[in-house]
Amino acid sequence: MQLRRLEDRGIGMLKNKEFRMMVSIAIVITMAISICGYALCGIPAFIMSILLGGSLTVIFIMTTKKRYEAISSLSSYLEKVLAGLEAPNILDQEEGELSLLKTNIYKATSTLQYQKDLLTKDKMALANAIADISHQLKTPLTSMIVMNDLLKTEDDKDKRMEFLQTQSNQLDRMNWLIQTLLKLSKIDAGTIEMKTEEVRADDLMREAIKPFGIQMDLRNIRYSTNITNVLLKCDKNWTVEAIQNIVKNCIEHMEDGGKLQAFTNETNIFTEIVIEDTGCGIAEEDLPHIFERFYKGKNACKDSVGIGLALSRTIINSQHGDILVASTPGKGTKFNVRFYKTII
Repeated sequence: MQLRRLEDRGIGMLKNKEFRMMVSIAIVITMAISICGYALCGIPAFIMSILLGGSLTVIFIMTTKKRYEAISSLSSYLEKVLAGLEAPNILDQEEGELSLLKTNIYKATSTLQYQKDLLTKDKMALANAIADISHQLKTPLTSMIVMNDLLKTEDDKDKRMEFLQTQSNQLDRMNWLIQTLLKLSKIDAGTIEMKTEEVRADDLMREAIKPFGIQMDLRNIRYSTNITNVLLKCDKNWTVEAIQNIVKNCIEHMEDGGKLQAFTNETNIFTEIVIEDTGCGIAEEDLPHIFERFYKGKNACKDSVGIGLALSRTIINSQHGDILVASTPGKGTKFNVRFYKTII
């Protein structure tokens, strides 16, 4: 195989019109100089001219052959890359045009391989997301199908109203899930532009907690706040939604009569809103995963989808902020919604 490649390279050199022309010119010049040398200085000059010209021609041929071998190696390398095979490292420490070409080709193929790996990961993530979405939608759909079949045969008015209410609840759940997924998809795709403005932290928190007022009253959940009027640079509407998802998570994991509190902290680096509850807390093994999409920990509610906190972090991260969490099982959880004063 190696001999065949060497023969192919030799044939390739001979097929090169420029190579044949250069060798022919070298032979013609060598002969012309040799004849002139013979005419002027005799046989010794003729022999010296022949030897010198022949040596230079051979050196030229060997140098060209080496370059052909290097180009052939590059060609084989690119064939492996195009075939999807694992290509070897072609970098070397030599100088020259071919070495520069090798370096640039290696950079290009490395970038393409990196992009290919990212694309593969994105496809896997998309497949997993579709599977998760299908699973989340399947449960309420199955419930609605059962309720619909029961409605066809149920004559009791109270039972019919109960089934209709169940269907309504499932529709609300499906609508929330679909809307949340659409928001996440838009943020991931970069089609949503966060409109940064100066917002007072107390106004932000007041608007975020408002939808939960009746629910907290019914469950006797005490809410205390020490939110100052410190200014935050954020998109008000999206940030309110992020905080509401955190508050919702806190309330869902608290017993009746629990306590929810919120306050602000400010440093030279960041300003943060801290939301703390007295709920059941988060298990240590679940803590690193609570912001992952569709992740449900040990203490998750039965109706939990595992996407609210993921949306919250996505919203805050897209504004160059972050959400930190600390929890003690049985005592409660603390969320730090942090806005950095400079981009880090």
